[in-house]
Formats: sequence, structure tokens, C-alpha cells
Amino acid sequence: MMPFSDEDLCEAVKNFLPTTEAYIKSHQGTINFLGIKDATAYIELGGTCNGCSMSTLTTKMVIQRKLRELIHPELNVESIFPGQEDQLPKDLVKC
Repeated sequence: MMPFSDEDLCEAVKNFLPTTEAYIKSHQGTINFLGIKDATAYIELGGTCNGCSMSTLTTKMVIQRKLRELIHPELNVESIFPGQEDQLPKDLVKC
């Protein structure tokens, strides 16, 4: 069980997400943190990562893995593509 509120996780993700940017930038990509709901952080990958067939792998094996190490092992990360904002939870916590 996650011992942190979405508000607490939102701040932690916002602070630690830049630790993953070097990898994303090395592929000419960008990352945008959209918010969090029920211990799932939602991000948007842009640049060359937008539409890349490896973006799911990047989300799970690079970003989620690093944030789980730094914040909590049950934290999940999901990515959406630009224009898919309607797929976000309605009550997404933004920080």
C-alpha cells in the first residue's frame, strides 16, 4: 500500500523527474509531467520520443524504474502522446 498522498507524490515526482531528463535529451526527446492520480504519474513525451515505438519501454524501464528507486517501489508511470489529454483522469492532481 502506498503510504503517501497523491499531493505528496506530485511534489516528489516534480522534484525527481529531472534525474531522467539526461536520457530523454540524449535521444532529442522532451518530457512533461502532467500530474498524478492514485500513485500513477502521467507524463507526455515529446520531441523524437513522440510516437517512437520505444517510448513505452522508455517510460517503464527508464523513467518509472528511476522514480521507483528514488520515491517508492509501487509508483507507476504512464505516458500519453500530445493530443491525448482526454485520456487523463478527470481529477488528476497537478503541482
